[in-house]
Amino acid sequence: MLKSARKQEKDPEGRMPLAEHLRELRNRLVKSLLAILVTTVVAAFFYKDTIQFFTDPILQAVGCDYSFAELAKNPNETQCARIVQNGLLSPFTLALTVSLSSGVVLAAPVWLYQLWGFIAPGLHRHEKKYSLAFVGAGFPLFLMGAYFAYWSLPKMASVMLEFSIIGSDNQLPLDDLLQLIMRMIVVFGLSFELPLLLVMLNFGGVLSGKKMAGWWRGMVLGITLFAAIATPSTDPISMLALAGPIWILYFAATAVALLNDKRRARREAEGPGDDEASELDLTPEDIDEAVPATASRALPEQATAERDRINGYDDVT
Repeated sequence: MLKSARKQEKDPEGRMPLAEHLRELRNRLVKSLLAILVTTVVAAFFYKDTIQFFTDPILQAVGCDYSFAELAKNPNETQCARIVQNGLLSPFTLALTVSLSSGVVLAAPVWLYQLWGFIAPGLHRHEKKYSLAFVGAGFPLFLMGAYFAYWSLPKMASVMLEFSIIGSDNQLPLDDLLQLIMRMIVVFGLSFELPLLLVMLNFGGVLSGKKMAGWWRGMVLGITLFAAIATPSTDPISMLALAGPIWILYFAATAVALLNDKRRARREAEGPGDDEASELDLTPEDIDEAVPATASRALPEQATAERDRINGYDDVT
């Protein structure tokens, strides 16, 4: 049975030997891997439904309002872009990839809790508070970006397939399509983390709110260009649907940074608290001129040796 290293020996200051740290890291990794393994096995029974969930909007966008089962029954009666699988091992590899990815996502609460339980004892109280706040805000932001990716993919697919030659049969490899979907979800999710990153830099004292407010023109232009590239749809509504939330999040992050700067300036004006150390003035200062020191009184044997020297040497040579 795996036991937590911190429960075996408690230190009032939270210190642990290196061996105990390694043992606890091993235990938490094993628990995380077991959770991922269990959720992967469960997700393997529903991997077809998972694939259908991600591909249905794209199939409908390219003129195919049928499920995979209906396409198999009536292959000649439907005219639409087709999703295909190439190779004998492709179905098994795809099922394993989708199941494992779903397992990692579904087990996220477990392995995130294990990660937090490992690093939390080494943090101060305010660091724990900020870490929980950033994690609590970062996860919903990532989900918001993932939703916008899922929403914009069908529009992107319809635009891309308009470049096909008339009368040709469009075949979409399923593994490539799923890789594109995952890549878009990650890119959109990380783009929604930009305001959170700016707030973290502000709380760390690296970036000021005034500087963030001065960047607003460049940030609006950069976000607009990113939205135009990420959603290659011909209508501006899709681009604005992605750029608009990021604009709002950026200005919200700027407002939070400005408020934090005011709070920090007010706290510095009040001076350090009773339990805080005051700042030391480490500015270098000029030193006085050197004062020549008199030679110490020599011992008799040292005086005799000094008289026998010629020009500082013991002999003529």
